[in-house]
Amino acid sequence: MFFDIIASGSKGNATLVFSKNHLIMIDFGIPLKQVEEELNKFNKSIKDVELLLITHDHADHYRGLKCISPKKQCALEGTLPGSLNTVIELNTPFYLDEIKITAFRTSHDATNPCGFMIEDDEDKLVYMTDTGCYLSSNTPLIKNPTYLVIESNHDISMELKTNRPFELKQRILGDQGHLCNEDSAFATLEIIGDRTKEIILAHLSEEANTEEKAIEAYTKVFKYAHKDVNDYKLRCARQYESVIGGNYEN
Repeated sequence: MFFDIIASGSKGNATLVFSKNHLIMIDFGIPLKQVEEELNKFNKSIKDVELLLITHDHADHYRGLKCISPKKQCALEGTLPGSLNTVIELNTPFYLDEIKITAFRTSHDATNPCGFMIEDDEDKLVYMTDTGCYLSSNTPLIKNPTYLVIESNHDISMELKTNRPFELKQRILGDQGHLCNEDSAFATLEIIGDRTKEIILAHLSEEANTEEKAIEAYTKVFKYAHKDVNDYKLRCARQYESVIGGNYEN
């Protein structure tokens, strides 16, 4: 399994997951042209996407819905318009041939937000962005993934110093907003295990975070927990540059 985080952030999100000759997309919040350019690197097109998994009903995650058949769209109840898409259930696996997909709850100010776990016979990917707090009830389900993509949205000090309205700051810092770097790191410590190889920090704020701040916070929190962050491949997803993770051979 490998995955390509085409874009991650408040201006748009989209991730491709390749497994067992299947192609799954998580979120479609960027222009079709940008997705097609990325797919072309793998000799694929939007028609080759077999499933589109939508995490929640905010525009930066689903504004591209019209570009793909609703019959391929999957989300929790209330997330998608229309009746042709597939409504999935929390914590209930569904399958694309031998690939197992499970939605799990996140805490965000959206209709019915979730993250996704995608498993094949070799790897497990956990994808979780846009959550104001980590719900520990998910741990038994998503524990010990091979690859973890998790939100690390903001540095609290930087967030408080932005020129954003007070109400927006409250939203971002709240339990239905976005994870700060430290909370993301503590959540990661709860999720990872002995099979975890790679951690990618997602949805970094352009105004209230930097890659350096996020990595620094992770390093400090892992040290506090007597773990070495260098035991994992730790990187940041980006808004304007794709990041490929997993077992990819060019």
